Amino acid sequence: MAAERDTDYKTVRGLTRGLALLNTLNRLDGGASVGKLAELTGLHRTTVRRLLETLQEEGYVRRSESDDSFRLSLKVRELSEGFRDEQWISALAAPLLGELLQEVLWPTDICTLDVDAMVIRETTHRFSRLSFHRSMVGRRLPLLMTATGRAYFAFCPDAEREELIELLRTRDDEQAVLAQNRRLLDRLVEHTRQRGYGENYAHWGDERKIAAIALPIRQGEQVLGCLNLVYIAKAMPIEEAANRYLSAMRRVIGTIEAGLLPDSAT
Repeated sequence: MAAERDTDYKTVRGLTRGLALLNTLNRLDGGASVGKLAELTGLHRTTVRRLLETLQEEGYVRRSESDDSFRLSLKVRELSEGFRDEQWISALAAPLLGELLQEVLWPTDICTLDVDAMVIRETTHRFSRLSFHRSMVGRRLPLLMTATGRAYFAFCPDAEREELIELLRTRDDEQAVLAQNRRLLDRLVEHTRQRGYGENYAHWGDERKIAAIALPIRQGEQVLGCLNLVYIAKAMPIEEAANRYLSAMRRVIGTIEAGLLPDSAT
């Protein structure tokens, strides 16, 4: 009898631990490593690894090939509303980023909005021989100072942009100062829309040596995320980068947007 109770207890404990991992992943921006999840849940690394492998086999968790982190998969929608569309976009885009890398060589990212910043969800930094960063998934990028942030800010619906401006004005940093300057914001939107892409040429204080171009990923009027290409600024001006790489980036976005259509119709 005691052995039977012990077996029941272990089964329930395993389920509880698995749910704890799912809840932890749901609260995080992007994915997390086994070590990080062990730290956040208080579980042993071996236990976390075993549970993640089980959840991956069942389809509720997927492993990012870019940095060996784990994140929720589309199947989580069957359990609750905890799954966010940006994870689905990353899952769809991940293999396409690998193909894009072969063509453009420079690293590219898929970024989505998280409250008042863009967050890198998938990237090829780890695989690009031209990359100067390796661990990028989960990094937050300011809206008004990066190419991906500017692309999102310029192409999102007007009502959403106004909400973002109000939110940025409440911050205590350089973005709050920029958000107070309506003329500057209007010029930024107009410039980005005219060019058709977001750009950053050593404008961000944390990364003065880099440049980037970015395009929005859309579903109707909504901007779901952005595709961002990063390179060393001294390698070429923005216009040259746009001429070289935008067509390949647009092809990838076209494939992503086409893949989103079945989900939007359900």
